[in-house]
Amino acid sequence: MLVLAALAGCAAGPPVQPPPNTNWTAQQGVGEQPYVLQPMDDLTVKFFFNPELNEEVVIRPDGKISLQLVGDITAAGRAPTDLAAELTQRYKHELANPKVSVIVRQLGAPPVYVGGEVGRQGTVNLSGGMTLFQAIQGAGGLLNTAHRKQVILIRRGNDGQPVGYSIDVRPVASGEHPETDVPLRPYDVVFVPRSKIANVNVFVQQYVRNLLPVNAGLGLAAPF
Repeated sequence: MLVLAALAGCAAGPPVQPPPNTNWTAQQGVGEQPYVLQPMDDLTVKFFFNPELNEEVVIRPDGKISLQLVGDITAAGRAPTDLAAELTQRYKHELANPKVSVIVRQLGAPPVYVGGEVGRQGTVNLSGGMTLFQAIQGAGGLLNTAHRKQVILIRRGNDGQPVGYSIDVRPVASGEHPETDVPLRPYDVVFVPRSKIANVNVFVQQYVRNLLPVNAGLGLAAPF
């Protein structure tokens, strides 16, 4: 429900094909590229000269963490050393000699939601590099009634609102063009319809606002 609540109360954007190379997570062990933090990662923030401020925090779905004295800070999408450097700067206003390190205690597994004509509707944990078709397979695969030519991907746009993308998964399902598969991001929603959807914008708006049993009073933190 956290994935679904993340989409509540927002308008749909224009349906366009997302670029196939946009992946939220970085791949470790590729050259000298550092690990990039992502939502649900479990961190230790350590203060060398002020251990009373040491904290263990989990990156929220909105990509932020909250710390004593300085409040909310964006952590997702950054290297741990980059986050530690910003924290050191921020705490200079609060401490005489701040020295901060950020340690990744456990990698998170943020969810994506897969619904519609699949074997098992529900959330799938997003592992590094997971694609749209892999998530569908993780949800039990496509049913015979699935409309493979138009799978709907709903994700946060640059303006913070959910955007609907129309994806043809037939080239991936057949093995003819697996490179056209789309990497997923945390809290994406994948919906496999039974038949063609005439207006993706309208569908996304109805799916997010009207069809999901979301309680707005739950106060769930989410990127939308």
